[in-house]
Amino acid sequence: MAIVFKKPKALTDVPTHYCPGCTHGIIHRLVAQCIDELGIEGKSIGIAPVGCAVLAYNYFSCDMIQAPHGRAPAVATGVKRSLPDRFVFTYQGDGDLAAIGTAETVHAATRGENITVIFVNNAIYGMTGGQMAPTSLPNQVTQTTPYGRDVKIAGYPIRVCEMLSTLDGTAYAERVSVDCVKNVNKAKKAIKKAFQTQLEGKGFSIVEVLSACPTNWGFAPNDALQWLRDNMLPYYPLGVYKDKTAQEAQNNE
Repeated sequence: MAIVFKKPKALTDVPTHYCPGCTHGIIHRLVAQCIDELGIEGKSIGIAPVGCAVLAYNYFSCDMIQAPHGRAPAVATGVKRSLPDRFVFTYQGDGDLAAIGTAETVHAATRGENITVIFVNNAIYGMTGGQMAPTSLPNQVTQTTPYGRDVKIAGYPIRVCEMLSTLDGTAYAERVSVDCVKNVNKAKKAIKKAFQTQLEGKGFSIVEVLSACPTNWGFAPNDALQWLRDNMLPYYPLGVYKDKTAQEAQNNE
């Protein structure tokens, strides 16, 4: 019998702690598949932050480092500068990257640090109980906004890819989603492109992945995916926000 699908070698063979319907598992698989396809497992170092991805070091078979809350880009910078021949990636949620870790993210990008960030945006603080995150949508109900996010009080959500794409040091920035097979396949291509950007020494790369959080959104898994489509996709449009390689090729034509 032909094998048409199997677990990536870069994933460990352990049960995960994620809630039913959580799409972190899909994103883990995509990252691992790209590591396998590029043959970089032995030279990869992942940085796990605080949040739902705090136990990512249990799931990837490459070397992993635990970083304090929000500091993954700073840790990744130190690792990459001291071991420039290694492939270094961070795996961060929105509360980690876009709140306490905003400064580390922005300055790593503007310096053009040759690292790759996998940014999981589920518009809420997942691990700590469902509070409003920097990416929570206007009028979105959370534990700390029971009447919906009031932009007059809490401000507007941060669009990370749009922000980072304005910085000269950002080489590649794309927003993807994992709500359906078509978008999952596109997400894998984006992650692989970001990895290749680092391997080619182009500079800072980030892939923002729109992800579902059924538990804290209060939906069944399928309903959570539909909520993502109906609410997150309009506010966070998918697509490539910056690609220095493509821009350089176009300029040379």
